[in-house]
Amino acid sequence: MPAYHSIFLQDTDVRLIANFPLLPLRTRTRGPAYTLPALPSSIPAHESPDPDSESYDALDEVLSLYRANTFFRNFEIKGPADRLLIYGILTVGELLGKVPKVGGAREGEKALMNTALDNQFAMPGDAAFPLNQAFEAPRDRQDAETLRQYLSQVRQELAIRLLARLYAGNSTTPSKWWLSFTKRKFMGKSL
Repeated sequence: MPAYHSIFLQDTDVRLIANFPLLPLRTRTRGPAYTLPALPSSIPAHESPDPDSESYDALDEVLSLYRANTFFRNFEIKGPADRLLIYGILTVGELLGKVPKVGGAREGEKALMNTALDNQFAMPGDAAFPLNQAFEAPRDRQDAETLRQYLSQVRQELAIRLLARLYAGNSTTPSKWWLSFTKRKFMGKSL
């Protein structure tokens, strides 16, 4: 059975930095990404909209495919959108590793947001980045800074959405269905 790929592969009019796409995001975080319309009020924060909705973005896809794709050791990259999917899955894995097992939503929010806001993360082209063979380095300093801002925006928005899913029903303990994946590594890699 093959791994699940991004539905955004057919989007051809997306800006690329090196071979990493700057796809539109549904976000309130400042950054270079084009902003999609907000989530309809009928959909709770811990759920994703329908993939056909104009509010559905690549981060909804990352969160919906995370648990299924972590079981795969190999992943064939079919296009730039798959690179964002890979980076998002690795980021969710890193964030889940920071969730405290005890404590309420406040401690979880503090841990995840501190991790997401940390500007010293590895990005494509850095020696510490685990998948440099699949990602190209930005060609100049300006592209590198734009990519760092976009990845920071992705990390912050993923942390916000993951928090909504982790503490959806109970504000005192995180979801065991998400925490059961803390030790799984997508393709055997981690950020």
